[in-house]
Amino acid sequence: MPGLLGKKIGMTSVFSADGKNIPCTVIEVGPCVVTQVKTVEKDGYDAVQIGFQEKKEKHTNKPEAGHFAKAGVAPQRHLAEFKSFENKPSLGDTLTVDLFTEGGYVDVVGTSKGKGFQGVVKRHGFGGVGQQTHGQHNRLRAPGSIGACSYPAKVFKGLRMAGHMGCDRVTVQNLQVIKVLPEHNLLVIKGSVPGHNGSIVMVEK
Repeated sequence: MPGLLGKKIGMTSVFSADGKNIPCTVIEVGPCVVTQVKTVEKDGYDAVQIGFQEKKEKHTNKPEAGHFAKAGVAPQRHLAEFKSFENKPSLGDTLTVDLFTEGGYVDVVGTSKGKGFQGVVKRHGFGGVGQQTHGQHNRLRAPGSIGACSYPAKVFKGLRMAGHMGCDRVTVQNLQVIKVLPEHNLLVIKGSVPGHNGSIVMVEK
């Protein structure tokens, strides 16, 4: 699907025509530049590689510098590939938020907030075991039994336990585009998207 890279600005709310208050996420989408056009003959598949957010040349290694110089664009901080553009862009073209239309639907791919090491109640929604009375004081948020003793005498793989939570690649599908503000490169999308404010996201049509 065609799309662009963007930066999550934050959340707000807007009123619809019938007076409903709609929670929305504001994303700064583009402008993105085309850094490579891949073809079936040369690369085995059709795709367009785009870059987002310029960076200084001193922070760019020589292979990257050569790649961007071939495209005739400034070094870019983030790169991503998208497929199935209706009008395939050329090398060095600039893509803006005009790619999206109000009322359309998009998929947003981002990295969820990292929560660190968490227990089973927060990580998996366990209800906890035991009571808060009758002398017990430290077992309320414990996971309880994790396996049988006699047979099979092991803990099965994939058992929901405490561990690292968050910081995963998350895709939210079918979010409606409420507003497109091309003068500020902003996209107002209904609902929430993964990641913290300022994180990089992929917005696909």
